[in-house]
Amino acid sequence: MMTAFEPGADDTSALFAALSTDEGQALARLHARLADAAERDGVLDVGYRTLDTPVGTLLLAATGQGLVRVAFQSQDHDAVLAGLSTAVSPRILRSPARLDEVCRQLEQYFAGQRTAFDVPLDLRLSTGFRRGVLAHLPEIAYGRTASYAQVAVAAGSPKAVRAVGTACATNPLPLVLPCHRVIRSDGTLGQYAGGAAAKQALLRLETAA
Repeated sequence: MMTAFEPGADDTSALFAALSTDEGQALARLHARLADAAERDGVLDVGYRTLDTPVGTLLLAATGQGLVRVAFQSQDHDAVLAGLSTAVSPRILRSPARLDEVCRQLEQYFAGQRTAFDVPLDLRLSTGFRRGVLAHLPEIAYGRTASYAQVAVAAGSPKAVRAVGTACATNPLPLVLPCHRVIRSDGTLGQYAGGAAAKQALLRLETAA
């Protein structure tokens, strides 16, 4: 006499895991098709993806003009995306392909194979004096540092040391615009959006290269 199959706990777990995996893959494929269609139709204003790096998972976001945001995990990626929705556009989708070149250059940087970035930038999130400060950051050579006071002089406002600190703290494109190379006049690191450990790791990486 045949009896009905009654799966044990391990069998049930395996079944649900398989279903979950299949559903996840299907959703990923659907999302990729939606992102491709949005990109093709010109209705994707902000594409984003994440990248695992030695200083944690980075959120990367780009508009049609260029890279608009780089954010550390400690900055709360969900909050950053919400901010982009307000400041740039609510038409945001995960779109890895849009950021392939940025990821390639970041991977080269962390491997010690790149000392500067060459990708289009969208600087709309920084204005006025702050944008002027950011424009000077790439002038600080790889493996070198400059003080907040020195950057203030370079930006044309020698007394605006505190404002330089604010510009670095609100830099929407850390790493690519290297605010981690700006330190205090006494040689201490100062603040950094990714945290002191990340800033120290980046400076150590550049010095060792």
